[in-house]
Amino acid sequence: MKKILVTFDMFREGFAELENKYEVTFPNGRDFSYDEISEMIPQYDVLCSMFDFPVDKALIDRGVNLKLIANYAVGYNNIDVAYALSKGLTVANTPDPVTAPTANLALGLMLDTARRITECDRKLRTLGKAMKVGVLENLGVSITGQTLGIIGLGRIGKALCKRARACGMNVIYNNRRPLYIEEETKLGASFVSMEELLAQSDFVSLNVPYNQDTYHIIGEPELKQMKPSAILINTGRGPLVDEHALVKALQEGIIRGAGLDVFEFGDYPLPELLEMDNVVLTPHIGTQTMDARIAMARAVANNVIGFLEGDRAVSRVLRP
Repeated sequence: MKKILVTFDMFREGFAELENKYEVTFPNGRDFSYDEISEMIPQYDVLCSMFDFPVDKALIDRGVNLKLIANYAVGYNNIDVAYALSKGLTVANTPDPVTAPTANLALGLMLDTARRITECDRKLRTLGKAMKVGVLENLGVSITGQTLGIIGLGRIGKALCKRARACGMNVIYNNRRPLYIEEETKLGASFVSMEELLAQSDFVSLNVPYNQDTYHIIGEPELKQMKPSAILINTGRGPLVDEHALVKALQEGIIRGAGLDVFEFGDYPLPELLEMDNVVLTPHIGTQTMDARIAMARAVANNVIGFLEGDRAVSRVLRP
């Protein structure tokens, strides 16, 4: 019987079918440590890793029977994918269950930052009747009729595009390569250069994967190319943005505001961002709904079963 090693002990209901078919090892009410996984992995055919668990060269080399790394995430920068593929391993991820929740959050951050929802809520709670509420106070900006520039029109970018179009927005995008004209027409999005996107967009959303090519895809030069009225949205990965440059741009009014679900230096933003009313911050909650989490676990299980039995599709990562 094939042996499956899971680094985490959450959302077990999503793994029910997998447990019925194979020998599956979970930690008991916690996550396995790296050292524990390293000790156990030579016995296992499949490793199911969490998005924050490092699967590096040393661990891959220890997995002498390993054939598949099934990651619980759409991202896979926790895995040395190039090395895994060079060793003949398959790497899988879970893009489908995270698409709608992350696109919904991106839209929510756009609306919140533009209409100053969190800012007004915070001021009402702290100031009470001392808060100014006149007809010319707390003015925000509409998203209807505005231009959204999406950097990375993959699954999540396309889902965000559909939501933005439903809100009456114009959508432009930049990708490694343009979509086919039929898909562009269906989505109602137009391909432009990065320079054009930054110059024309009222909102810029980052939806590219994080790798060495996308590190600091938004830095000081890019921020200076944006409109002073523009709002930056990042639900991708923190290091896509030079956070120090962003702080400076916000302080100096180079851009209007930002909605951030991820941060460059780990789980928390730079302290300066916490003090800014024109910034909305969420702690990496793009997929934080119970339904999405269970669906992701089910997707991991489906990847494993599909790989071992060939009876369903496997979401393979084909390159780093």
